[in-house]
Amino acid sequence: MPSSLLELRVLEGPNLYFPRAAIKLTLDVGGLSNASEETAGRFATRIGLKNARPGAPGSGFRQRFALRAVGRLVRAVAQESGTSRLGVRVRSTSDPQRVVVAFPWKHRTRAQEMGHAVGDVLDAMPGGDLEAAVSRAAERVGAAESGPEPTTIVPHVPVVAVTGTNGKTTTSRMVAHIGRTHGLHVGWSNTDGVYADGVMVEEGDYSGPSGAGRVLALPGVELAVTETARGGILLKGIGLVRNDVSVVTNVTADHLGLQGIDTVDQLAEVKAVVPRITRRSGWAVLNADDPRVYAMRSMIKAKPWVFSRDIDSPGVRDTLNDGGRATVVIDGWVSVLRPNADPDPLIELLDVPMTLAGLSRFNVENTLAAASAALAIGIPRDVVIEGLRTFRPDAEHNPGRMNFFTMPHGISVVMDLAHNEAGLEAMVEIMNGVRGPDQRILLGLGVVGDRTDELIEKLGEIAARDSDVVAIGHKEKYLRGRTIEELETLLRAGAERVGVTGVPAYPTEVAVLSALVGQALPGDVVGLMCHAERQECYDWIAEHGGVPDSNETLAAKVRAAASASEA
Repeated sequence: MPSSLLELRVLEGPNLYFPRAAIKLTLDVGGLSNASEETAGRFATRIGLKNARPGAPGSGFRQRFALRAVGRLVRAVAQESGTSRLGVRVRSTSDPQRVVVAFPWKHRTRAQEMGHAVGDVLDAMPGGDLEAAVSRAAERVGAAESGPEPTTIVPHVPVVAVTGTNGKTTTSRMVAHIGRTHGLHVGWSNTDGVYADGVMVEEGDYSGPSGAGRVLALPGVELAVTETARGGILLKGIGLVRNDVSVVTNVTADHLGLQGIDTVDQLAEVKAVVPRITRRSGWAVLNADDPRVYAMRSMIKAKPWVFSRDIDSPGVRDTLNDGGRATVVIDGWVSVLRPNADPDPLIELLDVPMTLAGLSRFNVENTLAAASAALAIGIPRDVVIEGLRTFRPDAEHNPGRMNFFTMPHGISVVMDLAHNEAGLEAMVEIMNGVRGPDQRILLGLGVVGDRTDELIEKLGEIAARDSDVVAIGHKEKYLRGRTIEELETLLRAGAERVGVTGVPAYPTEVAVLSALVGQALPGDVVGLMCHAERQECYDWIAEHGGVPDSNETLAAKVRAAASASEA
């Protein structure tokens, strides 16, 4: 007999449902949805659900009843087993026969027994002895061992937690660099690994709860900077009970269709967990230009500090009126605003290498976010300025993010992760900023397999629409359940929407980089969506005479392109 308990997940720390450790159950409520009205009514009476109107089997009214009933079932089992005042959250899913139930836990074994016991009660639907099933469930939970307590970490040093769809890795690296510029021993974790003072001590994707734990365990660490991705929040919860400063860069479509997150609004709700656990005396740094991010201001305990490229943004005005702070761009300067005070100009954007001479809209926003977070955590103003001035878009400071190179014959190469629509559009924006009117964009297109069909096709469409030459470079390490042929079909389908057919494909990122550079003409710009073979691509560029662009070189390219366009 199939089980009604489809998944039981232990969340070790703050999560989408509670600001502390919780159990998440995914339940099949098909039996309850299809039970007779008489059976559903008896069930409601047994669990103490008053004034219940179950509705007809399979109806929308029955679905709403099922949501109420499942939440009440968990509370009834908890109360009868000796656990009172249990908080319960119930959510519908895209499948009307499935619901998600979450409740906090203090003792793992007993909490897990609760989940299994609830599943057993639903298994008794529609024709079993429901009254007895509820009683057996309560007895089972009451007799269970307590088990271990949550392992959520209470930080012993200041923590800056960074989340968002795009820019979180760059922003966290910038904050960490500013911290090191101040002379602090800084540990940070991101999608590449765990770092101690700029040295990788553990490779891997540590944007989840384990990364925070490893950073805080580093000897002598004085500042922790953690990148917090949606996957870790959903699958395990955040590893820390709180942070001192949080940053939310933006929320755009990415990883939809995974772990029950199907819309951008739902994704924003996940990201909001990070500022929600920022301590009351701390600061939540929010993007005032992203409505979903700015809306998080209503659910935080911390003080708001927003950032915006537009000094006239309503979010900036309202935040200042409420006593918060803002970091904006005024006359090309990164400037801090406080209530009832003149702006404080920190540094000109042209002097911040990460902004690519002010060309990169996303990196301007990342700069504003990083400056805000560094100031909010207490780093002195002059140190923040020096940190922004010395953090460069190269393989040392920000590997894999908007890294620019010059090849022989004046060919430019830019490498970036560009893993979603917004990232690819930002990459194309940068490439257009360094090419003249008669020069071409050649784009190496690639994708990770766990994106939706729609997103993969959209990437193919954007790449074909916005480049003069496009080719696919596969990431075999990141197929994630897809086949190479499947990804090629989807990417080519997107390209065909804008009339581009016969897009060639290469087995690796190095291969597509070599092919595109090989057909580039002087002054052309080659872009590579690089994820799987970053170091190998760096090595290929160096072996073929390429050199990283300095801030001065990149600024000269931007000025030359602008002058050529105006001529």
